[in-house]
Amino acid sequence: MELSALAGNPRLKELLSQREEGRGLSHAYLISGPVGSGRHTLARIIAAALVCTAPAGKRPCGNCGQCRKVLAGIHPDVTVVAGEKEKPINVDQIRTLRADAHIRPNEGARKVYLLEGADQMNSSSQNAMLKLLEEGPQYAAFLLLCDNAGGLLQTVRSRCEELSLAPVPLGECEVFLAQKFPEKTPAERKQAALDCQGILGRAVERLEGTGQAEQARLTQARALADALEKGSELALFEASMVLDKQGRDELVKLLDALEEELGDRMVRSTDRRRMLRGIELVRQLRGAAKLNANPGQLAGWLCAGMFAEN
Repeated sequence: MELSALAGNPRLKELLSQREEGRGLSHAYLISGPVGSGRHTLARIIAAALVCTAPAGKRPCGNCGQCRKVLAGIHPDVTVVAGEKEKPINVDQIRTLRADAHIRPNEGARKVYLLEGADQMNSSSQNAMLKLLEEGPQYAAFLLLCDNAGGLLQTVRSRCEELSLAPVPLGECEVFLAQKFPEKTPAERKQAALDCQGILGRAVERLEGTGQAEQARLTQARALADALEKGSELALFEASMVLDKQGRDELVKLLDALEEELGDRMVRSTDRRRMLRGIELVRQLRGAAKLNANPGQLAGWLCAGMFAEN
């Protein structure tokens, strides 16, 4: 299986290659990893492999008409399903998907569905999806993309092959960035590789010129981490006011950056109990943010959780 577009993850690549050359690809994959880890890259590769017309073992070839359409995002038999207005996928969307899945493919031998934020679906949506995974037509395949596979019902997880994306080693990050951004200086690429912590999408975002927002996010995350690690309740409340100024997607990214910052500080912290409490609270806030909780309420939640026992 041709997986060179995906950086790192050698074990995952070996698993997929053996699967494709042996029994063939599964009808359902659960692809998990943080934003920027390569979930969409891997999903496009698998989708292309499922509809590719090349011989087994050489898919996706990247050259046939089916592959080119998938990689261009215009294949009629590859559908992306996402929640509306930044909300999770709902049960009505799954029912619509189920009806569509029973209509035979337009061009290829398979129909492929990419489900964004699968771990944010409620139990009704997941149970509707479970029925489709169990009873769907043989030509239909489903790629469930998520941050955390643990957010899905075990019954759903058990019907999928799980592919968990790992951070890319620093050396591979630098090689990848050198190929993609030859116009950048070695120092710029190295710094981006160091700052992204193995999540290549973040380094790409930075080097493409959208890194200003990332830098602002890191500054905000560090200020929040300072308050969580050593600040008073008032200091934390003042620092957490930044949460109220974020849109949903940016809020989730900020909380991701905050969790990473706290994790880095854990090793040298003199109060690990406080740090662990902070990390757990940030994870709870991130889950609430993905479900469109009021950002203003998250600041109070964070302060109350940190200082309730003091």
